[in-house]
Amino acid sequence: MASVVQRSVSTWQQPAPPPASPARRALVDLLTDRILALGPGRLRVGVDGFTAAGKTSFGHELAARIAAAGRPVLRASLDDFKRPWRERHQYDRLSGPGYYRNAFDLAAIRGLLLGPAGPDGTGRCVLCLRDPLTQREHTDVVTAAAADAVLVVDGVFAFRPELDELWDHRIWLAVPAELSVRRGTDRDAHREGAEAAERLHRDRYLAAARVYLAEADPVGRADLVVDNADFARPRLRRG
Repeated sequence: MASVVQRSVSTWQQPAPPPASPARRALVDLLTDRILALGPGRLRVGVDGFTAAGKTSFGHELAARIAAAGRPVLRASLDDFKRPWRERHQYDRLSGPGYYRNAFDLAAIRGLLLGPAGPDGTGRCVLCLRDPLTQREHTDVVTAAAADAVLVVDGVFAFRPELDELWDHRIWLAVPAELSVRRGTDRDAHREGAEAAERLHRDRYLAAARVYLAEADPVGRADLVVDNADFARPRLRRG
């Protein structure tokens, strides 16, 4: 019997992707089987990769397939665990290195999300620390994770050393750096303007990703590496 996917209250929500191609569905089914084979207890699955690698859509697809298999699913994004904009004058968040080191509230990710969702956790999970758009805090919204729940989280820098031990399964979505910049620019041009969006993705997000790759080796930490350059024909590169 299918279960439901419990999502956060964040207004920063991307819609579910359109129906997948046969090749994509087959790959998501394969990964779902591997995750479910890890055991019946609570599981925490991280989906990491460059900005605009397709992490959120992939997380939605994976969550839907796990729920269809009968496991309760919690869905979260690390974008909902950033430090407040009102404090940005206290630290560098605009450069690439600054974005990597300072933008995310790592203690909250550990203490409110990943820790409680683990096999030895309380099961009382906060799926959204702070709404990225409204800046409203939602620590009072607690979602109960069942004893067999699977938490699926997408986000950049998920496998950094401060968080890596708290994942039960790690998926890296691999895309070329320039494709990441192009996708991100196309996605954000309506809000930022084309030139500003490209600078944002090249000078902040891609620069931050290069610091992350050099310092944390997230690809090496991943259990599975998926080539997601072609949405219709993703392929398992490792694992």
